[in-house]
Amino acid sequence: MAVAAEDEGRRKRAGGRAGHARRAGSHAIEQMSWRIPQNHDRPTEPMGPEGVLAIHNGAMRILRDIGIRFLNDEALAIFRQAGCKVDGNTVFMDEDFVMEMLGRCPEEFTLTPRNPERALPIGGKALLFGNVSSPPNYWDLETGKVPGFMEGFRSFMKLTQYFNCIHFAGGYPVEPVDVHASVRHLDCLYEKLVLTDKVVHAYSLGAERIEDAMQMVRIAGGMTEEEFRARPHMYTNINSVSPLKHDHPMIDGALRCARAGQAVIVTPFTLAGAMAPVTLSGAVTLSIAEALSAIALIQYAAPGAPCVIGTFTSNVDMKSGAPAFGTPEYMRATQMTGQMARFYKLPLRSSGVCAANVPDGQAMWETSNSLWASVQSGTHMVYHAAGWLEGGLIASPEKFVMDCEVLQMIQRYMEPATWATTPEDIAIEAIAEVGPEGHYFGCQHTQERYTTAFYAPIASDWRNFEAWQQDGAMWTPERAHRIFKAILAEFEAPPMDAGVHEELKEFVARRKAEGGAPTDF
Repeated sequence: MAVAAEDEGRRKRAGGRAGHARRAGSHAIEQMSWRIPQNHDRPTEPMGPEGVLAIHNGAMRILRDIGIRFLNDEALAIFRQAGCKVDGNTVFMDEDFVMEMLGRCPEEFTLTPRNPERALPIGGKALLFGNVSSPPNYWDLETGKVPGFMEGFRSFMKLTQYFNCIHFAGGYPVEPVDVHASVRHLDCLYEKLVLTDKVVHAYSLGAERIEDAMQMVRIAGGMTEEEFRARPHMYTNINSVSPLKHDHPMIDGALRCARAGQAVIVTPFTLAGAMAPVTLSGAVTLSIAEALSAIALIQYAAPGAPCVIGTFTSNVDMKSGAPAFGTPEYMRATQMTGQMARFYKLPLRSSGVCAANVPDGQAMWETSNSLWASVQSGTHMVYHAAGWLEGGLIASPEKFVMDCEVLQMIQRYMEPATWATTPEDIAIEAIAEVGPEGHYFGCQHTQERYTTAFYAPIASDWRNFEAWQQDGAMWTPERAHRIFKAILAEFEAPPMDAGVHEELKEFVARRKAEGGAPTDF
């Protein structure tokens, strides 16, 4: 491979690089092994108990006195059956009803994909990362910004499977607009289920799409209908239409998933100053009210269905109205929502997001702020953790690689070995051996541990300026681009039983012949 040949020439000129390359072997990168990170830190809680209660009381007042619009007749009928006041399409519910419904939610559950070795615990201390989802545009260093296309979609699915720090396959990592919307979900779910063996997401955008998705996940897992419904194997995410509304297709999909025993994440998209009050506590209060209203509906219709509360509260640029992400306000809103999720004993979803247009410094500081806010808030599922640009309008493979560097660093940060205090870690004998005049490079304590003592980067370059310049002065996105290409060159899809694969292809072909999902074009 040309990349390997170029590296060999550089290894001869740089001893440090040669050592790293020997450790990396012949793979595109030497990444961390698959693991379920555990968040051992105490969550950051900016609010005292009185603040949590103030937001809770505010959310209950919204639900009781202002109401939430449900643009879904089935939802309105369910609320009437539950004894809630329904005026037109506005639903009013009291605190007792909401809290009784929340009490039905499991605090923890497990999502089991077609490969049970990739099962994901949701809740507790688990900290899970997912790929970028839903941008309509693709950008890389060679192509520039273009509308999403299927081959780009496949590339992102390969990255999703390849990186061990990506635990679940979210929505379409880029929207392949070259495939007609009536059958796009069939092609996308097929590629997702074949190219990955991780937990997958399905969009709640009409009955046909969510029902097809559930059948495809069932088939890919080699399950009967009863086995599929017995425990959660996939999930959907729905968004409210802020302020104070839930639309028809998302509520329809959420109910279908919940009744089939599959997980539902409810994530209001509340931008302070635009679709929510300009104050953070007001925006979080609105977000909580919108989320709890949908979760209450789901729990009445399907008691005990696995639900996750999501946060996507940020602010807008008050000069342009454009969404801003990774801001101090975004971080605090995420932390505050974490406190509310623990108050209601619900698992939490947040996001790794930015407003930058290319994978530059702004992209990384905003994304890092978002990711660390997820850590600090006690988040369990981090959406868009790798590859997001332009406020969610662009997916970039270079940004995906760069973000995975940060995700691996977070995983390493969470390993108990970094703060272990055994006698071997305190290392008194080594300190005595080296004394005041020596160094630790050659002592036995270092020799026994140096290969695993510290985090080994995949995209960072730790050489000095002169060595970096001599080696071509490659900036981080350029290194990330090379890694992306090398990963695609060596990618192998996870195994799938031939009979299962054939059944999956036949299902897709049949549903395409039937027209897929209805569209108006």
